[in-house]
Amino acid sequence: MKVKVISRNPDDYVRQTKLDIQRVPRNYDPSLNPFETPREYTRALNATKLERVFAKPFLASLDGHRDGVNCMAKHPKSLSTMLSGSCDGELKVWNLTKRECVRTLQAHEGFVRAMVVRFCGTSFFTIGDDKTIKQWSMETPGYGEEEEPLNTILGKSVFTGIDHHQERGVFATCGQQVDIWDEQRSSPIRSFSWGVDSFSCVRFNPVETGLLASCASDRSIVLYDMREATPLKKVIMTLRSNTLCWNPMEAYNFTCSNEDYNLYTFDMRKLDMPSVTHKDHVSAVLDVDYSPTGKEFVSASFDKTIRIFPKDSYHSREVYHTTRMQHVICVKWSSDNKYVLSGSDEMNIRLWKASAAEKLGVLTPREQAAVNYNQKLKERFQHHPEVRRIARHRHVPKSIYNQRRELHIMRTARLRKESNIRKHSTPGSVPVLSEKEKHIVAVVK
Repeated sequence: MKVKVISRNPDDYVRQTKLDIQRVPRNYDPSLNPFETPREYTRALNATKLERVFAKPFLASLDGHRDGVNCMAKHPKSLSTMLSGSCDGELKVWNLTKRECVRTLQAHEGFVRAMVVRFCGTSFFTIGDDKTIKQWSMETPGYGEEEEPLNTILGKSVFTGIDHHQERGVFATCGQQVDIWDEQRSSPIRSFSWGVDSFSCVRFNPVETGLLASCASDRSIVLYDMREATPLKKVIMTLRSNTLCWNPMEAYNFTCSNEDYNLYTFDMRKLDMPSVTHKDHVSAVLDVDYSPTGKEFVSASFDKTIRIFPKDSYHSREVYHTTRMQHVICVKWSSDNKYVLSGSDEMNIRLWKASAAEKLGVLTPREQAAVNYNQKLKERFQHHPEVRRIARHRHVPKSIYNQRRELHIMRTARLRKESNIRKHSTPGSVPVLSEKEKHIVAVVK
């Protein structure tokens, strides 16, 4: 809470005798209203209440898949184009403007594990359980033409992740090892391994495009440089990380989704401990994706919810859920920073607003001025108890509410136990670790 200290000269308002008239200090500036703060506080409170009244984030459901949606990909050049792959090997291309499927193809036998669109947007790559990498044209084939891939590469093992270079015809895959491929060759130009059974995710750095990061089955996150022959660094955590995503604006930061219900933001220059631990999910976090501005990211969890976190915040600002939505497997943030897409087990892709109370469509200048004014009021009074209580309140399913309460009890008991052990041990024999350091086992170089 902001406190303004008023300092006045006592000679200006203290009475010399009790018969004198009480002096009242006044500001004669006509632009300053003596009731400005109470009025603006009331307006901020009303704006916060109206924001919760009009918070209706769900927009549409894209039906058509016959099995759970396992992965999604954004088009780098088209805001309205999105690709999705399901657990039965089917791939669909969606037009988000019309909210309809424009193309369907049987890409693989078994799961479609991952997909990525080429940086120029002319083609896309898919990987599946049939140990193949396939390149497909983004253009729909003509009438009577069969849907055939442009190129097919048969691998030695199942691929689990793929990502494309931002500027060159190079892409990376992961499975039993991390491979770097040239689009013109059928064998990898470089392979990295560090005594790991398998990898689940690989991502190119959006700025320093020679750098990669991957999540491995031995609970580690590994950094690579394409120009080097061996991996650079590895950080081992207490539980396994499922996916990671680089911050597009601060490309030295990345966020990983972990099996211990948390997300961790790391600075790759200092991997000894995460810079921020993001808590709120009550089950394993399966996917994460950053907004184009780099200020927020969205996470998908096994607890049937998606949450939006500010990049520096421990707690989420929004939680989205519906009655029918099951385990959320994949999530994407649209390139115009307005929408969030989620794919879940019950074969649906859902479209959400990134800002739950935002009014869609063209705003008149007067409406835009009112929105900006209300936003500034909410920022000014955000730490007042009543405004903060209304702004933070969210309804969640009863199961999630009960599980979150149980986790709080377990965490409190664990901290109390550590305190008791430290109290009854020799001073210095039990190290004092911060919550961030507890999740890191080792950093290997």
